[in-house]
Amino acid sequence: MRKIAITALVLASLLPAAANAQTAHAAQGIVKKLNAGAGVVTVEHGPVNSLNWPPMTMGFKVKDKALLARLKEGQKMAFEFVQEGGGYVVTKVK
Repeated sequence: MRKIAITALVLASLLPAAANAQTAHAAQGIVKKLNAGAGVVTVEHGPVNSLNWPPMTMGFKVKDKALLARLKEGQKMAFEFVQEGGGYVVTKVK
Protein backbone atom coordinates (compact mmCIF):
# COMPACT_ATOMS: atom_id res chain seq x y z
CA MET A 1 0.00 0.00 0.00
CA ARG A 2 2.86 2.37 0.79
CA LYS A 3 4.39 1.87 -2.69
CA ILE A 4 1.07 2.81 -4.28
CA ALA A 5 0.87 5.98 -2.18
CA ILE A 6 4.44 6.97 -3.05
CA THR A 7 3.84 6.29 -6.75
CA ALA A 8 0.66 8.38 -6.64
CA LEU A 9 2.53 11.28 -5.02
CA VAL A 10 5.30 11.15 -7.61
CA LEU A 11 2.81 11.11 -10.48
CA ALA A 12 0.79 13.93 -8.94
CA SER A 13 3.94 16.06 -8.67
CA LEU A 14 4.47 15.69 -12.41
CA LEU A 15 1.01 16.99 -13.36
CA PRO A 16 1.79 20.72 -12.95
CA ALA A 17 4.84 20.37 -15.21
CA ALA A 18 2.81 18.56 -17.86
CA ALA A 19 0.05 21.16 -17.71
CA ASN A 20 2.58 24.01 -17.94
CA ALA A 21 4.21 22.41 -20.98
CA GLN A 22 1.10 23.10 -23.03
CA THR A 23 0.39 26.63 -21.80
CA ALA A 24 0.32 28.94 -24.80
CA HIS A 25 2.31 32.16 -24.47
CA ALA A 26 1.88 35.19 -26.73
CA ALA A 27 4.60 37.49 -28.03
CA GLN A 28 5.36 40.02 -30.72
CA GLY A 29 8.63 40.48 -32.48
CA ILE A 30 10.67 40.76 -35.65
CA VAL A 31 11.91 37.80 -37.68
CA LYS A 32 15.70 37.90 -37.66
CA LYS A 33 16.54 34.58 -39.33
CA LEU A 34 14.80 31.59 -40.92
CA ASN A 35 16.24 28.08 -41.03
CA ALA A 36 13.80 26.00 -43.06
CA GLY A 37 15.94 22.86 -42.86
CA ALA A 38 15.92 22.87 -39.07
CA GLY A 39 12.40 24.27 -38.81
CA VAL A 40 13.58 27.22 -36.70
CA VAL A 41 12.72 30.91 -36.74
CA THR A 42 14.90 33.36 -34.80
CA VAL A 43 12.84 36.20 -33.37
CA GLU A 44 13.76 39.43 -31.62
CA HIS A 45 10.72 39.55 -29.35
CA GLY A 46 9.36 41.91 -26.76
CA PRO A 47 8.63 40.95 -23.16
CA VAL A 48 6.66 37.77 -22.52
CA ASN A 49 4.74 38.60 -19.37
CA SER A 50 3.38 35.08 -18.82
CA LEU A 51 6.96 33.82 -18.40
CA ASN A 52 8.44 36.99 -16.86
CA TRP A 53 10.85 37.20 -19.80
CA PRO A 54 12.49 40.47 -20.81
CA PRO A 55 12.86 41.32 -24.51
CA MET A 56 15.45 39.09 -26.19
CA THR A 57 16.42 37.37 -29.42
CA MET A 58 16.03 33.60 -29.53
CA GLY A 59 15.31 30.69 -31.82
CA PHE A 60 11.97 28.89 -31.78
CA LYS A 61 11.15 25.63 -33.49
CA VAL A 62 7.92 25.69 -35.49
CA LYS A 63 5.20 23.10 -35.09
CA ASP A 64 4.43 23.19 -38.82
CA LYS A 65 7.28 24.04 -41.21
CA ALA A 66 4.69 25.54 -43.59
CA LEU A 67 4.61 28.53 -41.20
CA LEU A 68 8.14 29.41 -42.31
CA ALA A 69 6.97 29.94 -45.90
CA ARG A 70 4.74 32.78 -44.67
CA LEU A 71 7.59 34.61 -42.94
CA LYS A 72 10.40 36.85 -44.20
CA GLU A 73 13.43 38.24 -42.42
CA GLY A 74 12.66 41.70 -41.05
CA GLN A 75 8.91 40.99 -40.88
CA LYS A 76 6.97 41.91 -37.74
CA MET A 77 5.01 39.01 -36.29
CA ALA A 78 2.63 38.23 -33.46
CA PHE A 79 2.83 34.61 -32.42
CA GLU A 80 1.93 31.98 -29.85
CA PHE A 81 4.28 29.32 -28.55
CA VAL A 82 4.39 26.47 -26.05
CA GLN A 83 7.16 24.75 -24.15
CA GLU A 84 8.00 21.28 -25.45
CA GLY A 85 10.80 19.36 -23.84
CA GLY A 86 13.69 21.73 -23.29
CA GLY A 87 12.67 24.20 -25.98
CA TYR A 88 9.87 26.42 -27.23
CA VAL A 89 7.72 25.79 -30.29
CA VAL A 90 5.72 28.33 -32.30
CA THR A 91 2.20 27.02 -32.76
CA LYS A 92 0.48 30.01 -34.35
CA VAL A 93 1.48 33.13 -36.28
CA LYS A 94 -1.00 35.98 -36.58
